[in-house]
Amino acid sequence: MARAAKLKVYRTVAGFHDAYVAAPSQKAALAAWGSDKDLFARGIAEVVTDAALIAEPMASPGTIIRRSRGTDAEQLAAVPEAPRRRTRTSTTADLADSSEPQPPEPEPKPKPEPKPKPKPKPVPRPGRHELDDAEDALSAIETEQREATKRLDREEAELARRRRDLEARQATELTEATTARDSLRASYDRAIAAWKRDRAVSDRGRD
Repeated sequence: MARAAKLKVYRTVAGFHDAYVAAPSQKAALAAWGSDKDLFARGIAEVVTDAALIAEPMASPGTIIRRSRGTDAEQLAAVPEAPRRRTRTSTTADLADSSEPQPPEPEPKPKPEPKPKPKPKPVPRPGRHELDDAEDALSAIETEQREATKRLDREEAELARRRRDLEARQATELTEATTARDSLRASYDRAIAAWKRDRAVSDRGRD
């Protein structure tokens, strides 16, 4: 029997959050996230080993744990600015044609300070799904070899028991056959001896 798979904590990007889940495999993590695409192959999902990050997901296997990436100000700064509506201003020609006095042009408003650019997303760590698959394959081979060795040990033990039973049965049969042979030989030897005596007596009588 193959051993139960160990839980690992996986992480992927979900908007302004990171979504963590404790699962036995990458396939199970993708199912928990509701994704039918291999996020690990795309480099947007990975295994997490940091003890501070995996404690909460490990306490609730299969449950999605969301954590915000950055502060509220950083998230607002990452939202693209809505385009401003353009207003029509009077041209110099329009003012020249107008007979009414025109109010002085308002002083231009100072340009707002540029918003800070959002921080670039961190480069994702290299995926280790191929290493995980290799470790799972190695574990399966080790388990199968242990089971095969146990089966062979059981077969050897059974053969040893059968050999002991056979040797005991053969010894009993041999003893019984030897005893019967010896008894019949003794009877035969007595019969030959009696025949020889009778024959000797008969020969003397004819003389």
